[in-house]
Amino acid sequence: MLSFWEKQHFIHYDYIIVGGGIVGLSTAASLLSLRPDAAVLVLERGLFPTGASTKNAGFACFGSLTEILADIKKIGEDAAGALIEQRWQGLQQLQQRLGPQRMGLQALGGYELLTTANESAIEQLEPINQLLKSLFGTNIFSLKKSLITAFGFSKEIVTQLVYNDKEAQVDTGLLMRHLWRYVQEKGATLLTGAQVENIEENDQAILLHVTSSATQETICFSAERAALCTNAFTKKLLPDISLQPGRGQVLITTPVKDLPFQGTFHMEEGFFYFRNVGNRVLFGGGRHLDYAAETTTDFNVTEKIINALEDRLSNIILPNKEYKIAQQWAGIMAFNAARKPLLKALTSRLLIGTCLNGMGIAIGSSLGDRLAKLLLDSQPYSYKYNAELN
Repeated sequence: MLSFWEKQHFIHYDYIIVGGGIVGLSTAASLLSLRPDAAVLVLERGLFPTGASTKNAGFACFGSLTEILADIKKIGEDAAGALIEQRWQGLQQLQQRLGPQRMGLQALGGYELLTTANESAIEQLEPINQLLKSLFGTNIFSLKKSLITAFGFSKEIVTQLVYNDKEAQVDTGLLMRHLWRYVQEKGATLLTGAQVENIEENDQAILLHVTSSATQETICFSAERAALCTNAFTKKLLPDISLQPGRGQVLITTPVKDLPFQGTFHMEEGFFYFRNVGNRVLFGGGRHLDYAAETTTDFNVTEKIINALEDRLSNIILPNKEYKIAQQWAGIMAFNAARKPLLKALTSRLLIGTCLNGMGIAIGSSLGDRLAKLLLDSQPYSYKYNAELN
């Protein structure tokens, strides 16, 4: 049962954001930058962000060559170009907000490993450079075949390396701790262990019914407006929403003696990705090998995917190195056919910003900024049930 003090100071807000990951925190940060006097509550169901924000590989990227080509094939050149611009803007916003040290940013560049199966992508390298030149002012992709041997990759399998000097690594945990702290210093209230079970709306407010992990009682929070930033877990509150969860399984090795490479690396249209963490190798992906099983919100790792990761690690990435697997985990992402985030006004009081399509670090800040501006709009220009905002 709530005390008098709790009812006075913890229940009523101007804005409530459901989800304490990168989008939810970015929305809160932008809200409080635009309206410093606002009472903002962030509700997170886990002890810390639960889906992908603290479990990702730490890539500050906007798409490898074959990823961009796959996006163009699916959604067209204009839409793919607009997505890249949003991702790049999001990365700049995040760096401006936190600074490179507080996100562990290392500008080591990014690479894509090509094989005989996809080396024809090289034919599209210059057209893609031309497509991106208006955004970056320079060529983004170049060839670095000579580094295959220097990096110790299998020369029998890897036929070409595509380089992108705009990619960087971040320390995922450090980034999220500082973003959490940044939002609190701005004045937001963050409550963890708060599972939103139901949402109601009346003429005066929007009401969020939350189960307390401590007491198991239901607590009703109220606000002028609320935003759902729950990514793959949004379907628990909105079963009909057009997104699907996608599990990303990840492993990290023990330290590798004389590890010959640094940076971020992509394979197979970005479905596999790896990087160094000091002298360890972090390697993840493979959900395309079993879409049905990986379309899940289950955080367990599976033998099929982990075996596929270990096979590529031994035969392609570290063919002549000794290592052991130190740890395995999984994060849950959200995807849709359009390949772009969902930003919607569901009612005049309830909005949604979700579905990052595996690009949360890149696009989370820009999506949060757009969502914050819409929350502050006294009459959302886009308000229609299920009307998507471009």
